[in-house]
Amino acid sequence: MKERDVKLDDLKDKLRRVIRRSVYVYRVDCGGCNGCEIEIFAAITPVFDAERFGIKVVASPRHADILLLTGPVTRAMRLPALRAYAAAPDPKIVIAYGACACSGGIFHDCYGVWGGAESLFPVDVYIPGCPPTPGATLYGFAVALDLLHQKIRRQDHVEREPATVAPRHEGIPPDLVKAIQKEARLLCGYWQGRLIADRYLELIRDGDPDAVDRRVKEMARQSGDPRMTEVLLCLHRVYLERTGAYEPDRAGVQAVRQVR
Repeated sequence: MKERDVKLDDLKDKLRRVIRRSVYVYRVDCGGCNGCEIEIFAAITPVFDAERFGIKVVASPRHADILLLTGPVTRAMRLPALRAYAAAPDPKIVIAYGACACSGGIFHDCYGVWGGAESLFPVDVYIPGCPPTPGATLYGFAVALDLLHQKIRRQDHVEREPATVAPRHEGIPPDLVKAIQKEARLLCGYWQGRLIADRYLELIRDGDPDAVDRRVKEMARQSGDPRMTEVLLCLHRVYLERTGAYEPDRAGVQAVRQVR
């Protein structure tokens, strides 16, 4: 059984044994542009089917287990949002949905905006994005169900050991990785630039400039693409400049002639 199916079965078991009913969501539009609402409606359609998690949208905060806040909190919506929060029964989960609810978004410094949802409410789950995708929405709902389960059982989750994430390019300084990825994306776009940067970063893992120089020229020669050659040499120049081994003839016209 796939890991996704195991997690889904676990959520359904919590709904059946602990919550013992569907979980009701009430949406509070605090002053957004309606982009987040479109994605929320997409998430509850049969295509993405949020009801398989037991998620149902209700028309009154008095029936809600989850308050879904969208948009920045405007002055006009401050009191209605507070009333909705007060009307929702405990225990309740507050979700800040979208960039505006998470931080105020592009409206954070407007005169009529209080800020993000956390300026008024204790936010439990943040779902970033402008707007978030239906997939991110479902993931946020799943996290909210886990938190609701803990609140009903009065459980606290304590992380015993700090969670660590291994760097994608271990052994390479993060500043160098960032500089090469930035240059590749400027030259080739976000997605293709990332793929090319990853290929180049694999060549410089051992950190020997001379060995890297030979590998880059060999890779450029095998590609047979003048544009790829140009991009690789530009990334190589960034690497040499960062490591202090840069020479004009080494990553410039002379290198291009050698590859061709």
